Amino acid sequence: MSADTRHHAENIGSSRIGLGFFEFVITIALMTASVALAIDIMLPALPAIGHSLGVVNTNDTQLVIGIFFLGFGCSQIIFGSLSDTFGRRHVLLAGLAFYVVTMFGAAATQSFEMLLLLRFVQGIGAAAVRITTMAIVRDCFGGREMARVMSYVMIVFMIIPIVAPSLGQAVILYANWHWIFILLGAVGAILFVWAALRLKESLPQEERLPLSVASVLTGFKTVLTNRITCGYMIGLTMFTAVICAYIVTVQQIFGEVYGLGDWLPIAFAGTAGGIAIANFANGYFVRSFGMRRISHAAVILFTLLSGAGLLISLGGRPDFTVAYLLFSVLLMLFAVIATNFTAISLEPMGHLAGTATAVTGFVSTTGGALIGGAVGQMFNGTVQPLFAGFAVFGAVTIAAVLWAEKGKLFTHPGDDEALLEGAGGHM
Repeated sequence: MSADTRHHAENIGSSRIGLGFFEFVITIALMTASVALAIDIMLPALPAIGHSLGVVNTNDTQLVIGIFFLGFGCSQIIFGSLSDTFGRRHVLLAGLAFYVVTMFGAAATQSFEMLLLLRFVQGIGAAAVRITTMAIVRDCFGGREMARVMSYVMIVFMIIPIVAPSLGQAVILYANWHWIFILLGAVGAILFVWAALRLKESLPQEERLPLSVASVLTGFKTVLTNRITCGYMIGLTMFTAVICAYIVTVQQIFGEVYGLGDWLPIAFAGTAGGIAIANFANGYFVRSFGMRRISHAAVILFTLLSGAGLLISLGGRPDFTVAYLLFSVLLMLFAVIATNFTAISLEPMGHLAGTATAVTGFVSTTGGALIGGAVGQMFNGTVQPLFAGFAVFGAVTIAAVLWAEKGKLFTHPGDDEALLEGAGGHM
């Protein structure tokens, strides 16, 4: 594609909602990043929240993050259909409004139970933002241009987990945990005003679909009856559980087990940086080696390393350097697995990719939040439950992939037939 043609494609796509290409990318990136910010900024504040609201069991403070994950996961299935019927803009603005009001409500609450309820609703608002912004990108761009936009969005998105805990630490240092929610509410309010003033509707009236429960049920049936999509969706659920279990316990592991205290944001930033590097490396190598070779090898290595971490921890507390390196490598493998599994799961879906994305997102995020949260609740002052959970998640994923691929790893069962057909065509 020539520079002029690409520039023309950019202008046509972004002009559909009344923005220039650069403003479009920044707007979508900030909307998407606000979801990650609402999770990662909370990490340094969990002990203060627990102390302030009289939480007796420190494991219960994990729910401040876990409940957000749950609200985010279980509501995704709704917003795909709602935005197809009523348009992206209305659903996006409603989601942002929910997000803002509940953030300010959380800043004012003095009850842990009410805080958890508000966090659940915040997750629902965040899901509306996430689903509609991805739909807007699909409305405006296709093919390589869509991939290009998403790559720019992901660059901004990956910065957030690196800086968010430090931002939360700074707020706790100079104020109290209530101000974290005020900050998040202010960010959401700015995004709401920006969207209200700058974003036009990206889905024309004539392209909208009637609201139908049947279409959602059909989507579930299609996903659950396709071996590849269903198998890899199970794997995605396991690896959503991986990241959920890690995020809800990382403050306790770094803070209580290893006594890092104020160094938590820096330690977390290191592992988040590893995830960013892994994503970039995957984008570079996937063309040469293929999604299956890379992700299958990564799952096996992930499971073996998790098992090794469990064995080491059973002999006593691992040295911090050993544990930190293990977690860093495991999270880099997580990034590679999650990225490729998402793409592989959608391969067979064709024109149903939107519905399939909503269904797989709903199942994997909700299931992952519940299972990962359960592992988090097993925290006992050691790293044993986390390594054990990781090893089990990896083993279940290997079994699911073997089922999906009819016993063949590193290549798709249909690849050999395709190669033979290609060879026959040239003979």
